[in-house]
Amino acid sequence: MLILAIETSCDETSVAVLENEKVLSNIISSQYFHSDYGGVVPELASREHLKYLVKITRKALEKSKKKIGQIDLVAATTEPGLIGALLIGTNFAKAIAASLEIPFVPVNHIQSHLYSSFLGGKKPEFPFISLIISGGHTMLVLVKDFFKHTILGTTVDDAAGESFDKVAKMLGLGYPGGPEIERYAVKGNPLFHKFPIPVIKNRPFHFSFSGLKTSVLYLLRDLNFEKNKNEKLIADVAASFQKTVVDYLLKTTRKSAEHHKINQICISGGVSANNCLQKKFLELEKNGYKIRIPGKIYTTDNAAMIGYTAYHKYKLSKDKKYFKHRSFAHPASPKLNTRTF
Repeated sequence: MLILAIETSCDETSVAVLENEKVLSNIISSQYFHSDYGGVVPELASREHLKYLVKITRKALEKSKKKIGQIDLVAATTEPGLIGALLIGTNFAKAIAASLEIPFVPVNHIQSHLYSSFLGGKKPEFPFISLIISGGHTMLVLVKDFFKHTILGTTVDDAAGESFDKVAKMLGLGYPGGPEIERYAVKGNPLFHKFPIPVIKNRPFHFSFSGLKTSVLYLLRDLNFEKNKNEKLIADVAASFQKTVVDYLLKTTRKSAEHHKINQICISGGVSANNCLQKKFLELEKNGYKIRIPGKIYTTDNAAMIGYTAYHKYKLSKDKKYFKHRSFAHPASPKLNTRTF
């Protein structure tokens, strides 16, 4: 089965071609101009998707050495994300499916991050604990099989990636904040300042980053940061903040794995590309854990993970006719509940 997958949930325009589970091409176009505004501007993101989607689709087909007429299935992200951006990719995908008279499969973006752990590295085995960490989501999930999972914990305020963005802005760094914080943290002292690790009463597997962000703000105020600002101070604060976030994610994830007696942990989402975080999680293998991390190209938003998820969703569906000629259908399948998130 040849799958054409489309991802336009935020500020990456991505198109991939897969043959069953095998990725033949995965083209990603990132909208770096949003850094001028300190964050993603939804209307500009939608216009950029509209401008480049056809070109990227052609490039994905060309790289895969396939023709549009050979495609058997079209998939696209339908939720969650920026409404305008989602509509661009979804309607484009539905139009292709309708014109070719082939199935269209809607995909949940967070589910696709969960299953991205099967791409670009050692494949996990069920069951496993999945930590999904991105700019908009921080979530712990117990995964028993494809589309059989239970959410153990989520963030109650800011997501991990969002906290990186906000702290980077406090330090006068660029957007997105994750790579900027990591770049400076390498040169800093992670023991410069000990930030408090949040504790959520009676909710051991949930996350909170708002208080940590406020602690950074108070530290900078006490240090008279604007007056004493220099490269070393920025690096030290960045390193201390990054260490706290990584330790917090590691501690909570390990606690959930121990509670459910599972020794396999998968991490995915944009923040999982952080080298310090990967190193700390991989150290758990010394204690008998199996750590699975997708290849770096699959950590950020990409269409390959959309296509992979769509393949399994379609394959496991008891009513495949549901996906045929559904250009204006509600995205939920009555035979396969994949709208867990």
